[in-house]
Amino acid sequence: MATCLLPLLLFLSFSISAFGLQNFHVVDIHSLMSSDVCSSSKDSKSRLRVVDRYGPCSTLSSRQNISPEQILSNDQSRVNYIQSRVAALSGQANNSDPLASSKIPAQYGGSYGVGNYIVQVGFGTPSKTLTLVFDTGSEVTWIQCEPCQYCYMQLDPIFDPSQSTTFANVSCNSIPCNAVSFGCSNSSCLYGVLYGDGSYTIGYYAEDTLTLNPDVIEKFRFGCGQDNEGLFGEIAGLLALGPANDSFVLQTSDKYHRIFSYCLPGVSSSTGYLKFGTDSYLPNTKRTPIPANLRSGQYYYFLNMTGLSVAGESLKIQSKVFPKAGTIIDSGTVITRLPPDAYKALRSTFRKHMKQYKMAPSFSLFDTCYDFTGLDIITIPSVGIQFLNDVSLDLDPNGILYAIGNSQACLAFASNRKRTDLGIFGNVQQRTFNVMYDVWNGEIGFSPDAC
Repeated sequence: MATCLLPLLLFLSFSISAFGLQNFHVVDIHSLMSSDVCSSSKDSKSRLRVVDRYGPCSTLSSRQNISPEQILSNDQSRVNYIQSRVAALSGQANNSDPLASSKIPAQYGGSYGVGNYIVQVGFGTPSKTLTLVFDTGSEVTWIQCEPCQYCYMQLDPIFDPSQSTTFANVSCNSIPCNAVSFGCSNSSCLYGVLYGDGSYTIGYYAEDTLTLNPDVIEKFRFGCGQDNEGLFGEIAGLLALGPANDSFVLQTSDKYHRIFSYCLPGVSSSTGYLKFGTDSYLPNTKRTPIPANLRSGQYYYFLNMTGLSVAGESLKIQSKVFPKAGTIIDSGTVITRLPPDAYKALRSTFRKHMKQYKMAPSFSLFDTCYDFTGLDIITIPSVGIQFLNDVSLDLDPNGILYAIGNSQACLAFASNRKRTDLGIFGNVQQRTFNVMYDVWNGEIGFSPDAC
């Protein structure tokens, strides 16, 4: 199929450029859909291989037991939680919001969600390979541990601390314990994380050797969960890449200088990567600053979104729209959330350029959907996102349309309810970019076509 279409795609691409329509993408409709066959990333030297937990590259046996409706519903739960949490931190919370006002003896986490990507790392000595979700919106790395009071079923054998010669509990009177603890037991530090969807993990805060081929991190601190309940699927735990508390990024700052990057594959049948340290820089990286007043002491990575474009046309959006709400970048949120005024401008212009295609009914978060039944090739307008420092990202087609079936796809953005709701740059729009976090210098960078 792909071989037969190649000459046609090349011809169409030439024709579009010749007629001055270079701000459009000619797309094989099948390329928006995930294949049943896993294809490898173009970057074979990556430190950790990243795959969609529900795609054919995943080793999780339950990877197909999820629907687009469930993904988007859980995504909205995560967004609600993040927005409530940030509002609470800024003093804008609605006191009637139970998430904003609840008091629990545990670290908060975002809604766990399902639109996440997984990596495999090693814990203990000798090293035991475990499959973890990685999340830039989390502060505490944790895994399930024996002996379990309650452990859900996971793919890998549950980690047994008694089998590791380098395992130790973190003491109650230590500084790291103060960052995560809600109590002590037998002089050992206890941790707990409650997620916005009701999932939670509770256990001992511990340290052991963490192996990231080929690197070895000694005395890495993590939660050794012995009571873990909720929507975790078959993963063994979570690798926390947030900017606060005792996350992986802060613990490994001497080695990796608080620098990491990832590339999320365009479709779930492809692979990406997760890198740490100076290898995260690519020559063509465009950098935008993390706001100076939000570089430390926060739970999320903020950036300054400044505008949107469709088919090369800058949308008329008032300059105060994006600063009023604020924006974070989040690896765990699936769909980008925009201020209502910005989304309306995007939707209106996108529809104008797609009027030759049959519209389909709204679907979950999406109100701009199309029925491409009987078509192999479609032409869609480019969509660009602008950030401070003249950083402009031309999104991959898989970051513009979100497939919801064999022949239907929707504009892959959603509107916030209120103008003051936090904006979120989600992982669908980050696909195929090398997304570089230089936390030490307060920058986030983007390089296109990295995986």
